Parts: sequence; C-alpha cells; structure tokens
Amino acid sequence: MAADLTSIDALDKRILNLCTHINAATYELLVMIREFDERGGCLKWGLDCTSKWLAWRCDLSMATAREKVRVAQSLKHLPLISAAFKTGELSYSKVRSLTRVANVGNEEDLVAFALRNTSRHLAEYCRELRMGTPASVGIAERAFAHRFLRLRRDADRGMLSVTVELPLEAGELIEKALDKARDDVCLEVPDLVDASWSKRQADAFITMLKEYLQSSETNETRKSSDNYLVNIHVDQTALAGEVGRSSVPIETVKRLCCDGQAVVMTETKDGEPLSIGRKSRVVPKGIERAVRSRDKNTCRFPGCCNKRFVDIHHIEHWANGGETAVGQLMLLCSKHHTLVHEGGFRIDRDFLGTWSFYRPDGIAVPDCGYQSRDMVDDDIAERYDDPPRGGLLSAVEKLVNEPPPPRYFHQHR
Repeated sequence: MAADLTSIDALDKRILNLCTHINAATYELLVMIREFDERGGCLKWGLDCTSKWLAWRCDLSMATAREKVRVAQSLKHLPLISAAFKTGELSYSKVRSLTRVANVGNEEDLVAFALRNTSRHLAEYCRELRMGTPASVGIAERAFAHRFLRLRRDADRGMLSVTVELPLEAGELIEKALDKARDDVCLEVPDLVDASWSKRQADAFITMLKEYLQSSETNETRKSSDNYLVNIHVDQTALAGEVGRSSVPIETVKRLCCDGQAVVMTETKDGEPLSIGRKSRVVPKGIERAVRSRDKNTCRFPGCCNKRFVDIHHIEHWANGGETAVGQLMLLCSKHHTLVHEGGFRIDRDFLGTWSFYRPDGIAVPDCGYQSRDMVDDDIAERYDDPPRGGLLSAVEKLVNEPPPPRYFHQHR
C-alpha cells in the first residue's frame, strides 16, 4: 500500500499551489466585500454596516468581519500590495499586517520586505512601525487606562490568586525582575532547580516581595545586572519626531529614557543590529541632588504632594536636543510623568522663566486649583452687557450661587 501513497514532495507542491489559489481567491473576496460596502448592500437586510452583515451572512466573528472590511478598504489605495495579493504571492496574514502601516511612500519597500520574510517577522516589523509614530500615543493611553491587578482568596484551598495586566514595557520589567529573583533563589537553594517552571516563577515572585518589604526607603539604588536589563529597540528617527520603528509606543520610550538606564540598539530596516550604544542619559548624581533639593523631593505637578516614586523628567527631551541640566529637569511622580508623555499634557515656559502645565485641551492647570468663576462659560458673562452694581464679578458670583442648567458649565476634572 505504501506504493500508492503520494510522495512528500508532491504533497508539498500541491499544498503550496492550493494556498496560492486561496490567497488569490481571498483577494477577490475582499474586492467584492469592498464593492458591497461602498454600495451599502447591508441596508437591504436592515443592517447598518457591512461588518454586521458579513458576520451574519458568512458566519464570521465580529472581530474577523471588521478586519476583513478594513483590509478591503485599505487595499483600494495600495496597488502594489493588491497586485502581489491577487497573484497569491502574499497571504492574507501578511496583507492584514501591511495594511496597518502601508502608504504610497513606503508600499514598495514593505512589499519587498514581506516577500523575503515570514508572516511572524513581518507582523513584528509592522508593529514596530506603528509604535514609532506619534499616533502610537493612543495605544499607550489605552494600555495605561486598562491596567489592573486583582487578588482572589480561596480560603478552602489555602490559596491566593493574583491576576495582573500592565502596559508592555511594565510587564517586561516584571519579567526581567522575575528572571533575576528566580536565578538568585536557585543559587541559594540548588534543590529548587528541579522544580517545575511555574513553581520557580512563584518562588521568584515571593522573593521579589520579601526583598521589597525588607528594604529601607533610605537605601541607595539596588544593585542590578545587565543580564536583567530591559532592552528597548527604537529608531533614532522615531526619537527625533520622524517616522520610524519602536518596540513600544514612542512617548513611552521617551518617558523611560528621561531618567534611567537604557541600551539603545541601532538597527537596519530589516531589524539587523548595527551597534549597541552605551547606557545613556542617566542624570549625574550631583545634578540629581540639586534637582531634588530644589523641588523638595516632591512632584512638581500642580496640587501633587507625592514624594514617593518620583522620576526626573527632561522638560525638553534629550532626543530633541534638550540638555541634562538643572534648569531643564524637574521631578514628576510616576502618574504625572506618564500623563506628560502619554497623556497629552505639556509643559511650557513663559518669558519670566516660569514653568506651566497644560491639559490636552490647552487649558492651563492652575497652581491653586480652579476657582468657582472658572466653571462659568464665557457666553454667560457676555449676556451681561450692563452688569448690576458691584460689577461683572458680582454677576458671575451670583450665577455660581444660583447655577444655571448643566449645559452652561465646563466639566473640569
């Protein structure tokens, strides 16, 4: 019976040919989906979007349906990717990644890269391109907003479960810390080497917590090893504000590089390392002491009195030419440091040399909090062309004491 079996080489060729035809057929499917979408075909079935129709009619998940509509519309403006997809050279997986970052200017280079690399390598390359743009701040904001940690006690089993979700750069920091703690434990207790990986991870987690609780707040910076240093891959062009690649959102990179050790790895566009820079932009101890003394070791954000977990922030980032000097540095707690980099807040200096903070909508953050009169819309004051005795301020205060409907008020949070 063995003589009747199809040879491996023949199977290989037939599978490859079939996949090529599937790729080409998928392209035709997306072209039809785009036409259906543009002609509003979903309305005939009483649905308000093509994604819902596709999920219902073709039995797809909503996530898959939305992605197919997105890719179909994106291909309309990408002729080179469409041509390679139409002939079956590119798979749907590769096209899906490409359409997230491709444009007229980079399409040719991206197609060439996709044809000589695996789908996994391409997906990572495209993800880094997305992270290297200013628009990636939205990804960082969503990741930061959705962070959480939950503890669940199971008294009957005598166990406690810890579930945590963090932004990628914070999660990788935990991973490196666990690696160091696990290796330290195995050196001290060699018998644990034979334990399962998950048990060793759990022991390392406990070791981390014990070391933190036993340490004094006045201790100097803990010793570290380059074996547990987090490496962030980023293009110099991305740091300079141009389009480039980054392994995490570019504003997150800038925040982490404000005051910390970072190994900057210079790479080719294919991801091949060219050189590894020195640990850079760590604020010298003398300057750090001066900044902490001036700021009284307290976060400079208006209204914040946090004295713990404060970072030294480069007001003008060193990637943009900012100096590591006392006048260009200030203390910010972790929360407000994140808001300045990923949250859209900014810091400006006036002609008197005073630094002011501004919200993402451009409104200044006052040093002493918002006053009641700040809550009144300008159009209310303008209605008082002839203000009563006591001036416009009395009229505004009267409005504050007897508030109008909510639509007249700004919402300051």
